Amino acid sequence: MSTTAISSSEPVEQPFPGLSTLKFALWLFLASEIMFFAGLIVTYISIRANSLTWPVVSEVLAVPLVAVNTFILIVSSVAMVLALDDIEHGGKRYPRFLLATLVLGIVFLSIQAIEWSQLLGEGIKPSTNLFGATFYTLTGFHGLHVTGGVIWVLYATIKAFKGGYAENHTGIELAGLYWHFVDAVWIVLFTIIYLV
Repeated sequence: MSTTAISSSEPVEQPFPGLSTLKFALWLFLASEIMFFAGLIVTYISIRANSLTWPVVSEVLAVPLVAVNTFILIVSSVAMVLALDDIEHGGKRYPRFLLATLVLGIVFLSIQAIEWSQLLGEGIKPSTNLFGATFYTLTGFHGLHVTGGVIWVLYATIKAFKGGYAENHTGIELAGLYWHFVDAVWIVLFTIIYLV
C-alpha cells in the first residue's frame, strides 16, 4: 500500500471558489441552526394544532409591545447593512452603525425580559402548561442567540472604533450574516407565536 503525500507547495482546491473558509464555516453553522429552529417550530406548530386548551394569544401576550420590539430588531438589521455598505465604500461611519445595531439589540433583549417578567408575574411559567413550555423554549433559545449576536457585535464595534477593519472587513460581514439570521428567525417566531 503506497501513500502519496501532498506537497505543501501545491495549491489546495477550495470547495467553493471565491468563498472564504470562515464564511463557508459560518454558512454551515447557520444551516445547522436553521435545522435546529425548524425542529422547534415544527414541534410548536404540532403541539399547538393538537392542543385542546391553547390560550387566546392576544389575551395572554403583549402583541403590540412585541410588534414594536420586532420593528426594533428589523431596524437593527438595517443598521448592520449600513455598516457593511459604509465600510465597503470606504466610509468612516460604520462604527456608529455597528453601535446602533448593538444598542438596538440590547433594547430588543430588554423588552423581551420585560415581557417574560410580566408573564412570570401573571403565573405563566414553563411548567404551567404546554403553551408556557413552548413559548419559553422558542423565545428563550432565540434570546440566547440574540445575546450571542450582541456579544459579537460588541466586539466588532469596539474593534471598529479602534480602526480594526481598515484593511479587512470580513469580520463585519460575518457578524452581519449572523445578525440577519437571528432577525429572520424572529420574524418567523413572531408570526407563528403572536399573530397566527
